[in-house]
Amino acid sequence: MASGVALLLLLACSMSNAGETTYNGLDMSLSNLARLSDAKTRSISPENFTGEKGRGGMATEGTGQNAGRELGQGWKISPSVRIDAGQTFTMADINGSGAIQHIWMTPTGDNRLNIFRIYWDQEETPSVECPAGDFFACGMGEYTQVTSLPVCVNPGSGFNCYWMMPFRKGCKITMTNLDEKAMILYYQIDYTLTHVPDDMAYFHAQFRRVNPLPYKDVYTLVEGIKGRGQYVGTYMAWGSNSPGWWGEGEIKFYMDGDQEFPTICGTGTEDYFCGSYGFQKPGTDEYLEFSTPYTGMPQVILSDKQPRFSLYRWHIMDPVRFERDLKVTMQALGWQSEGRYLPLKDDISSVVYWYQTEPHAPFPRLPAKNDLIIVKP
Repeated sequence: MASGVALLLLLACSMSNAGETTYNGLDMSLSNLARLSDAKTRSISPENFTGEKGRGGMATEGTGQNAGRELGQGWKISPSVRIDAGQTFTMADINGSGAIQHIWMTPTGDNRLNIFRIYWDQEETPSVECPAGDFFACGMGEYTQVTSLPVCVNPGSGFNCYWMMPFRKGCKITMTNLDEKAMILYYQIDYTLTHVPDDMAYFHAQFRRVNPLPYKDVYTLVEGIKGRGQYVGTYMAWGSNSPGWWGEGEIKFYMDGDQEFPTICGTGTEDYFCGSYGFQKPGTDEYLEFSTPYTGMPQVILSDKQPRFSLYRWHIMDPVRFERDLKVTMQALGWQSEGRYLPLKDDISSVVYWYQTEPHAPFPRLPAKNDLIIVKP
């Protein structure tokens, strides 16, 4: 009897130990940072275009070769790439199963004309297609610091994101330069090669812009999403074409067959972005910028002609889950006389972020070059 109990304890212990070694290295947090995993850490940059083991820092030609001409190989010879006007550059082309865990980049030029795309598992149409600045919640045409959990923008122009982006067969990441002059791109893509569970969906991000929004129209953040997934974030760059307050409009989530009326209806634009009373400093009519882990208005550019506002909300603790389909809209609404609402004709841009099963519906065509640029008043 005693030997049987001992055998059961031994089996339980071995099963427990076996379970401990199967951690795939995903879902990182402080609570599991000490866990061992068979996941393989890799990184792609201009110093190692393929991410191969033991192949970093080998360049003998690159944008730093003149500065390092007296030092030679291994001394920052290829820290960046030059992307000519109209050129698309492949930043990464990864084969296998794993996940992007961090992306850092410093692009030069107009970040509305630097188009960032990601393709999962040899798909023909991208799952991410956005101007680089807008993807990193910095879409106003000027640098601003952003301090949040999945996205941070650091001095002087360091774009970072920590969205986990799983793939099963591979991924391709590109940058297209729509400008008339060349750009320089510094970048690093940190990823892991590991098993991806069946219940992990694919990351998506889509850009839109309407300028101006037609009178009494609602702004469509995204529509036509088909599949199962969860909506995880909104970034908006809002240019107000009317005097006065612009943020009374409601956000609406139409999901899983909703028609005229949505399942989720917000109470106001500033409420959705987790502020209140016009984002004003108490007791004043002064806008108060803020940047927090989940929500923020990190940039306000005031002008008599078109004040502009940069806003983000990340649904990390409160993802909006859908089973079959999703459409999201935002009203543009201000005030006019006698306490009446005023439908606005504003300049509105957005990036929405979500995870879903593939295949995804094709994205609408990206706005033409001239329709991307923010013209400063």
